[in-house]
Amino acid sequence: MTLRSVDLRKEPVESVLDRVERSLGVRLEHETVVRKRRSVGARTDRGTWVRVERRGLDRIGVQGGDGTASAEALRGIAKPGWLAGVAWRDEAEPVVWRADETGLLPGAPVGSAVVAEQPQLSEEWWASLNASLDALASQQTNRIATPDTETLTQKLVTETIHSVFPSVDSAVVDWRPAHADFNWANMTAPVFCVFDWEDWGMAPRGLDAANLWGASLAAPALADRVRSERRDDLESRDGKLMTLFVAAKILGPYADPEDPRLVPARKMAELLLQDLQGS
Repeated sequence: MTLRSVDLRKEPVESVLDRVERSLGVRLEHETVVRKRRSVGARTDRGTWVRVERRGLDRIGVQGGDGTASAEALRGIAKPGWLAGVAWRDEAEPVVWRADETGLLPGAPVGSAVVAEQPQLSEEWWASLNASLDALASQQTNRIATPDTETLTQKLVTETIHSVFPSVDSAVVDWRPAHADFNWANMTAPVFCVFDWEDWGMAPRGLDAANLWGASLAAPALADRVRSERRDDLESRDGKLMTLFVAAKILGPYADPEDPRLVPARKMAELLLQDLQGS
């Protein structure tokens, strides 16, 4: 059976939300519902948050799709606590629905995934971001990151980079735990907290920093700040590869010619290619 391409911002989800309420024993506050392409979230009557995701069986992989629950074992990271979860197979399609109940966030998301203006973030905010990423990288897991629900393998890294930069040696050496969807829509301010842990797992060093850099390129000073804060990761060889990995997604065949990130992504890529090919 072919999996339908679905955008949950446009699909009816009332029956799914009814099932979540019955299974978790909560009442969702429907006026707080937030719809995204593949997830729906809402506040509950007991002061918690529930996120519901639709994921094809072919994207579940060996991890089982329980990223938010498994992230509860991580320590030293500013994130909402996981409380309960439920999953079920869709009756009509090769799809798994999963709902996870977590604590509420300490603030609103910083912005959309990609920002065009620099947000006002305190030094304490940046310190908490750095502490969280450093703590995450130091831990152990058998999970493999699934950015955009694709299992992150050496093959995927090579294919993505070589689609735009075919001459670079893309072999990764240093794999570490990463959030794998690290962007401005998945972290809060003025208090730092990172959420939506569905795709976390092992990834090349620097993936999270490179993702945040790519999400900041339309605000040059912010992109520079990200590179400064995560210098150790991004100046490592694998961090340079991850920067090319992110740049390739921006510059690739589906690039938007109006995307303000194109020029800075291309300039950085040119510098990194010279560096990598000369090393």
